[in-house]
Amino acid sequence: MPVISVGRDKLFKSLGKEYSQEEFEGLCFDYGVELDDVTSEQEMLRKEHGGQENKEASDEVLYKIDIPANRYDMLCLEGIARALNIFNRRIPVPQYKLRDMTGTRPLQLTIKPETALVRPFAVAAVLRGITFDSTRYSSFIDLQDKLHQNLCRQRSLVAIGTHDLATVQAPFTYEALPPEKINFIPLKQKKSFNGRELMQHYLDSDAKLKKFVPIIQDSVVYPVILDANRTVLSLPPIINGAHSAISLNTKDVFIEITATDLTKGQIVLNTVCTMFCEYCSTPFEVEPVEVIDSFGNKKLYPDLSSREMVVPEEVINRGMGVQLGTAQMADLLSRMQLQAEPVQAGQAVRVMVPPTRSDVLHACDVMEDVAIAYGYNNVGLSVPPTVTVGKELPLNQLVELLRVECAMCGFTEILTWALCSRQENFGHLRRQDDGNTAVSIGNPATAEFEVCRTSLLQGALKTLGANKDLALPIKLFELSDVVLLAPDKEVGSTNQRQLVAVHCSKESGFEIIHGLLNRVMEVLGMPLKQGEVTCEAAQHAIPSLFTVLQLCVVTVDSHQLPTSIPNLSLALRP
Repeated sequence: MPVISVGRDKLFKSLGKEYSQEEFEGLCFDYGVELDDVTSEQEMLRKEHGGQENKEASDEVLYKIDIPANRYDMLCLEGIARALNIFNRRIPVPQYKLRDMTGTRPLQLTIKPETALVRPFAVAAVLRGITFDSTRYSSFIDLQDKLHQNLCRQRSLVAIGTHDLATVQAPFTYEALPPEKINFIPLKQKKSFNGRELMQHYLDSDAKLKKFVPIIQDSVVYPVILDANRTVLSLPPIINGAHSAISLNTKDVFIEITATDLTKGQIVLNTVCTMFCEYCSTPFEVEPVEVIDSFGNKKLYPDLSSREMVVPEEVINRGMGVQLGTAQMADLLSRMQLQAEPVQAGQAVRVMVPPTRSDVLHACDVMEDVAIAYGYNNVGLSVPPTVTVGKELPLNQLVELLRVECAMCGFTEILTWALCSRQENFGHLRRQDDGNTAVSIGNPATAEFEVCRTSLLQGALKTLGANKDLALPIKLFELSDVVLLAPDKEVGSTNQRQLVAVHCSKESGFEIIHGLLNRVMEVLGMPLKQGEVTCEAAQHAIPSLFTVLQLCVVTVDSHQLPTSIPNLSLALRP
């Protein structure tokens, strides 16, 4: 989960109260976050450099707060302070709104069709009349970094660009151009680069930005944001231009978001806008930008409207194990930034989810917020109505005993992947793929994981192939599940526990693998029986093994199977 560092004194000033460390830990616990550490910049540098003092480092006390991964609204000082103040009923839930553009044409951002080749989506907004100081400015930059690391998946899904609106000219365009045709001075640089030169520069000399270069490096076109004068604002997802860089004196901030996932792009835009619109000339007001997509459709962003959810009272009470009325639930939800009211004659609660709470997706999320506001420590203890005693499954108990027996016979246990390629499962073992045996993986991420294995043999042989340099003999075994298609099962497949053992040496070693077979049969209560059995060997031959060098295990009822023991397969390869 993300850990956010905030200045203790700045946080307490925003909360309107001085807390002791113990009191603040209690507040964090009540809200569902955790005070992870108390440190300072000076202390962190001292630990990093082996106890050496750094006189230039600040000695300001920092609180490191562990935030849930889905609470994007708490990735900065403003979000944490706002959430805790609302929780303590110190401030009401803010009403976020768009600026009334009646009689005023909004700024436009036009998306060109060629951007579909690299990053197809873009959204934008403007923060008017914002007032920065050093603390707010640092928090603004830190929020973007945290979002890039978290929701934006290291900028691969979403990239954020912020610009001083006074330095650029609307309307804006989002284009995709050959890298040689993109020339600009990037942030923290003094000379101009084209797109190709800039990628190489970061690969050679910038440890922070080089990890983002592969996102677009091999693309035939690079995404770029341009203003009406063809000035480059940014080269997403790598860097912004120096021309439009924001500073402490910036009053109007143009925020542009480019993305491969439009939903995540909207969430990021909403988060940045709602966290810092409180510093605008009109608090909690955002100026919309008209985005024209590649099909010519127009839409205003950001969308700060609330989503409506109706959650039955029974769902919340059953999940919490308490009995609360809908009026009390609505009151508790107001502490979690959710406006709510009883509906359906008090049998349900209507919840309005603000744009800051993108983590609220289901009724269980509402129930969790009610529980947090109610207080987990206030939920009474009760004895579960169903009494059960946990124990090991009989099959697992048997398997553990068999593992010990195989190990005592001198075999080393291996653990291989349950997924494999279709060629490994069938072609490499000389088996026919009839389409009715293996469970196929839809849209596999790699060619190595196409099907669920139907045998353990390929994994054992692959392990032998990867350890050819080891001294002989090599004796391996695996006791794990395979997956077989089973149309009669509810899920269409079934797991089967199997055993494979291989012995690799300069000699045949038939007596070794045969001895393991005898021992396994003996401990399973299936001892060797004397007598003659007539069988057609070809009918039960395993195509993976040499035809004249394999044995068929036959049970006393003359039922011949290469895998004769239920849920157990032993392949013999002398």
